Amino acid sequence: MRDLVSGFGYLMKGQRWAARHGRWWGFGMIPALITLVGYAAALVALFFWTDDVIAWATPFADDWSSPWLGVFRGALSILFAATCLFLAIITFTAVTLLVGQPFYESLSEAVDRSEGGAVPESGLSTWAELWIGLREAIALLIRVTLWSVLFFALGFIPGVGQTVIPVLAFCVTAFFLTEELTSIALLRRGVLLKERRRMLRSRRLLSLGFGVPLSVLFLIPLVAVFLMPGAVAGATLLVRDLTGEDEEPAPSQGETAAGQAGAFHSS
Repeated sequence: MRDLVSGFGYLMKGQRWAARHGRWWGFGMIPALITLVGYAAALVALFFWTDDVIAWATPFADDWSSPWLGVFRGALSILFAATCLFLAIITFTAVTLLVGQPFYESLSEAVDRSEGGAVPESGLSTWAELWIGLREAIALLIRVTLWSVLFFALGFIPGVGQTVIPVLAFCVTAFFLTEELTSIALLRRGVLLKERRRMLRSRRLLSLGFGVPLSVLFLIPLVAVFLMPGAVAGATLLVRDLTGEDEEPAPSQGETAAGQAGAFHSS
């Protein structure tokens, strides 16, 4: 439970950091706003054509009597809309980070710098980082699509499909969201996708504490645009926890002995 609270705490700290650094916050909204316009148009079109898509996909139900035809296709329409939202939340962050990669990279570095100590650098060129980001975004899209198909199918299970499955889908969404947002700070530390997943899975509650409330907020129109800079900042702070950078270094044996000697003489 402590990790769950800590994850939420990093989200709040990130938003406070962005609020204190208005220039970063302002510029950080631009890539998110550009992406949001495209996604909003796509979602409106999808929802407008939902009934036609469902009717096309279920020709076998054309001859069903009322009310079963309406109930069946209505349930499928809800599942289809939920799947579209699931895909939108996950891929929105990936596309926004890709569009604004150079800026969010600088923002993450600024957060590390404000916390003190050296700023980790990957040693890769901007183009190399963009290529890795694109490659990982495609890999993420494939994984998200597979999960979406699975949850869509499980949604047909009576009772469970309308209660347990949506909750599981939301938790998976939250984990993916955390994975995406931490990618910038972890890539600068030389941590690629496979190792990143391992690190986040080892602290699942920390990941969910950060990702679940953010996923809820991202469902509200325009909120994702305003929260994205703070989300990147909070993810950087979370990464510092994952890698142990915020831990106090243990005193060396010599320092301990010197401290004990000083205490002895002062007494």
